[in-house]
Amino acid sequence: MRQVQADDGGADTNGSVQLEDADRIHIDVFIAGNGSAQVTTDYQFYPDENGSMAEWESLAENISNNTTWYVTEERRGWNETLTKGENATDREMNISNLSIETDTDPQPEEIGHARVTFQWSNFAHVELNRIEAGAALSGFTLSNETTLQFRWPEEYAVYESDGGPQVDPSPDERSDRSVKWEGETNFPDDQPRVVLLKNGDSATGQTPADGGPPMPWVIVFLALALLATVAIAGWFRSRNRPRSGGTDGETDVAWRADGSSAADSSMTETPPELLSNEERVLRLLEQRGGRIKQQDVVSELDWTEAKTSQVVGDLREDDEIEVFRIGRENVLSLPDDE
Repeated sequence: MRQVQADDGGADTNGSVQLEDADRIHIDVFIAGNGSAQVTTDYQFYPDENGSMAEWESLAENISNNTTWYVTEERRGWNETLTKGENATDREMNISNLSIETDTDPQPEEIGHARVTFQWSNFAHVELNRIEAGAALSGFTLSNETTLQFRWPEEYAVYESDGGPQVDPSPDERSDRSVKWEGETNFPDDQPRVVLLKNGDSATGQTPADGGPPMPWVIVFLALALLATVAIAGWFRSRNRPRSGGTDGETDVAWRADGSSAADSSMTETPPELLSNEERVLRLLEQRGGRIKQQDVVSELDWTEAKTSQVVGDLREDDEIEVFRIGRENVLSLPDDE
C-alpha cells in the first residue's frame, strides 16, 4: 500500500484502505468507431467479515475530500500503461477527461464503488470499416479478482476467419457486443487482440473477404465444364472453317496492334469468376503498375468498403502487399523484390 501523508499535499492514506485494496476490479473499455475508447475502472468494495462497510465509507470520504489527488494518481498510473501502448503500436495517444466518483449499491448486497473514467485517444487501429483493438494494452496484467471487458457499437461484430473468431486469447465470456477476460492473466506482447468489422460481415461464420458463404465446389465444376464445352465447340468450328487462299498455311487469327493474338489473350487470362478475391486484387495491382488507391479497388471490383478492407487486411498480413497513406487515402502497392 502506498503511504502518503496529509502534510505532503495529498490524501491521508496512512493505514487506511485504498483503491488497490478493492475486493474486485472491473475494467470496461468501450471502443468507438473512430478508434478512441472510454475506459471505466470500477473498484468494488464488499462488507468485511463482520458485515461492516466502515473501511469503504472512510475511503469514500477520503476520495470526496481529496479528489484532485486521486485523479492525479490514477492519471499517473494509466499514463505509464499508455506509454507502453504507444511504444507497442507506434501511435500517438492521449488520456483526457479523467474523473473519479463514488457510490454505494444497497441491494441485493451492499457494495461500494469507486469509478475512474477517462477518454483514451487512438486506442484502436481503424482502417475503413475494420477495427483492430488491444495492442494498446499489450503485455497488460490482470491480477486476481480483476476483469477486463471490451465492448463496441452495435454496428460492429467480431471478424471470424477459418471458422473462428479473431479474439486472442480466447475470452472467458463473449456476447454479440463484448468479450471479457478474467484474472489472473498475463497477456503476452501481442495480446489482448480483437478484430471487428462493420455491418456484421463476420457474425455469421462466413469468410468476410468473400462477403458470403464459400463457393460450393459444384459451382466450380460447372464453370469448368462450361469452359470445356466452349473450347470443344471452338475446336469443331475451326476444323470446319474453310482455310484462306494464302500459300503459307496461315489460319484465321485476329492480330492486335501490339502483335498479340486474341486467342493468346483468351488462353492466358483466367476469368475473374475463377479467381479468389485476393488474386483479383493482385491482378488489378499488376494491371496498374504495382500501385493503386484502395478506393479504386472498391470501384473497379464493385465491392463494399468492408469487403475490400478485409481482403486488403488479409493480403497485408500475408505480406502479399504493402499499405501506406498519402493524405487521407490508403494506397496499396506490391512489395519491393529487394
